Amino acid sequence: MSVDYLLHESSAGYAIFKVSHQVDTVGNRLAEVQNSIQDLSKFGKVVKLVSFAPFSGAAHALENANEISEGIASEYLRSLLEINLPKASKKNKVVLGVSDKGLAGSIKAAFPGLELETGDSSEIVGDMLRGIRQHAHKMLKQLQEGDIERAQLGLGNDNHIIQSIAVLDQLDKAVNTFSMRIREWYGWHFPELVKVVSDNHEYAKLALYISDKKRLTDDHLSELAALVNDDETIAQTIIDLAKISMGRDLSATDMDNVTALQQLHTPEKALFRALKTKGNTPKYGLIYHSSFIGRAGQRNKGRISRFLANKCSIASRIDNFSEAPNTKFGDALRKQVEERLDFYTTGTAPTKNEVAMKGAMDALLADIDVADPTADADQDEEMADIAPRAVQKEEKKKRDKKDKKERKEEKKEKKKKRKIEESNGDAEHVDQVSEKKKKKKKSKSKDVEMEI
Repeated sequence: MSVDYLLHESSAGYAIFKVSHQVDTVGNRLAEVQNSIQDLSKFGKVVKLVSFAPFSGAAHALENANEISEGIASEYLRSLLEINLPKASKKNKVVLGVSDKGLAGSIKAAFPGLELETGDSSEIVGDMLRGIRQHAHKMLKQLQEGDIERAQLGLGNDNHIIQSIAVLDQLDKAVNTFSMRIREWYGWHFPELVKVVSDNHEYAKLALYISDKKRLTDDHLSELAALVNDDETIAQTIIDLAKISMGRDLSATDMDNVTALQQLHTPEKALFRALKTKGNTPKYGLIYHSSFIGRAGQRNKGRISRFLANKCSIASRIDNFSEAPNTKFGDALRKQVEERLDFYTTGTAPTKNEVAMKGAMDALLADIDVADPTADADQDEEMADIAPRAVQKEEKKKRDKKDKKERKEEKKEKKKKRKIEESNGDAEHVDQVSEKKKKKKKSKSKDVEMEI
């Protein structure tokens, strides 16, 4: 099928080209046809620019790029096609070539009378679109040299924005999941609390503070109010509801589960807030309750928490890949954390990680019994020395007999060969004598004939 128009999408905008000279499908693979696509002077006679619609900015380009990747024809693209393409009918068919199969389906849905071809369905369309991409910086006269490259670079930087938005979406989903679990589990103990506090973050802080509702009294009013934006009315309502609550009792194990969820929720909520506001990210979450961090000074808590998290990560990897569990590396890593705490307080230089890991490996290898590969060889030599001499003599006699037998067989073979050679020589001698006798007889008979 011949192609009438071609749609070119780039980071700079949309362009519509009209095919002035149709390329034969049969000759499309010929070398001269391929060379004409590479040559701008020849390719410029095949296609002509109809219209170019540049994007208004980086945000507009990113929006259209995302829609193309999802196979959606944007309103901007649809209006461009509607203005520049002739109206198609049964008698007057219009064929448009596009690069993306999904985008072709979306354009077909918007313009039912339009015929669509892609690079997958037509080699001609694929080759022509490649030629347009190759010469676009010269064929699009509205653009200056380097505009397309700069637009591509801008979209490349915008990919980080896309990834950041995706991370925020995932964090938002995770925070909501944790909040639902906290409400569900703590709701068995204090179901009335959810009616008073709707904010997920406030609910998690209240659940952690209240723990067992039976312990709430009027003495906790000021502390509760601090958790609900200093609203004493809400705080008093919570205390009153706790006294008449119909919820079941909460065991220590259940409260530990709720606390763990709350501790996961709090740093993730803080990270989510930091990414949105471009503030500082949280330094610690569950790890904050470690005794190592409790022993560090206030200014060093963030530093030791990161150091401890690093050592925990190394320890988990060692445990995962070790065939037999051991504590050598764990002791070495723990010692490193202790030394780092001393460094923060006294300034004593800690052991380097390479030295610490080498010491742990040497200690581990020292406890492993490695078999001596030469032990078997030494044992064989000792057994050979201990072997009785009578056995050795018997083996020597057997070898001597075997050698004698082989020598006798060799002598017999030589004698047979000699006899055969001699018999062959005698036969040749007898043949020579008989031939001489025949010659003499013939000569005598000739002499007799001559005399007659």
